[in-house]
Amino acid sequence: MVELVSKTQSFDGSQCQYSHRSEVLNCEMRFSIFLPSQAEKDQRFPALYWLSGLTCTDENFSQKAGAQRMAAELGIALVIPDTSPRGDDVADDEAYDLGKGAGFYVNATQDPWKPHYRMYDYVVEELPKLVEQHFPVSDRRAISGHSMGGHGALTIALKNPDSYTSVSAFSPICNPIACPWGEKALAAYLGADRALWEEYDATALLSRATERLPILISQGEDDQFLEEQLKPSALKTAAQAAGYPLKLEFHAGYDHSYYFIATFIEQHLRFHADYLLHND
Repeated sequence: MVELVSKTQSFDGSQCQYSHRSEVLNCEMRFSIFLPSQAEKDQRFPALYWLSGLTCTDENFSQKAGAQRMAAELGIALVIPDTSPRGDDVADDEAYDLGKGAGFYVNATQDPWKPHYRMYDYVVEELPKLVEQHFPVSDRRAISGHSMGGHGALTIALKNPDSYTSVSAFSPICNPIACPWGEKALAAYLGADRALWEEYDATALLSRATERLPILISQGEDDQFLEEQLKPSALKTAAQAAGYPLKLEFHAGYDHSYYFIATFIEQHLRFHADYLLHND
């Protein structure tokens, strides 16, 4: 059951926000969805799932990225979940990089997080099932994201290569087992066993992947988090060692903001369209 929160027209399509009760997260959740105008009554659109970064909600991408124009032109739905469970009963932390707004797209196994923080299952299973049941959206999916959401997109795609046609990321946290953001979050959500953390580390997952997905990563050279937190060089090294095709592009002058995303979102949507819109 989904309940409409807001709806507005954009490029002849509809940008909407819905709420629903999540059984996986055990709380009320919101997500945003953009649907192009339907040319045919029974048309179902392939979907790009977008995962946002630390401190964000489902609204940041829909309001700041400017993705609707190209999504409408290509005929692709945009599905944008929140970044973490919400509600008064949901555990939180005073810091911005843990708790609400910082779910890291994992299934938490530690208290006080495990009753609600199962964002991995929510994105992989519950939300697509809900969207495909209630909207003209097909099960042909791609996934993308920014920063913490880039980490989520990469790890989810690498762990579920049969569920996505392609994956891309802006400024992703590529090696969270070896950066302050990741070490803090993974220790809290998963416990002290670092071997368990590797199941949510794109560099570790890519190094042992047996299937190949098209991957595009865009990284700003003036990103203030580049060296300490994001570590794309670790992912590049793993890809080279594994013979995994990875398109990693660095862009001079760009930082970690949505100005960077808005500049290159058309490239990413066209990248995904090449795979979403063709069955071979």
